[in-house]
Amino acid sequence: MATVPARVPSVWRIVVAAILDFLMVFIGVGFLIARATGETTPNGFRLEGTAALALFAVIALYFFVGRRYLGGTLWQRVLRARP
Repeated sequence: MATVPARVPSVWRIVVAAILDFLMVFIGVGFLIARATGETTPNGFRLEGTAALALFAVIALYFFVGRRYLGGTLWQRVLRARP
């Protein structure tokens, strides 16, 4: 019996999922870190120094854990963009 090859997701799904994941984590976690450190502004938030490094560490951790242990990030799963 022949096996059916796995479907490869289209490039646009992969790109859109990555952009949406990044924006979601950047805005959501960035705002939470800004609130916790008192770096909010009337127009949003402005992270500097350790708070900015913490945000980038969380973003990297989100992508690493999502891809490695959870079967894909949130938007990869929603858009079925996991190769």
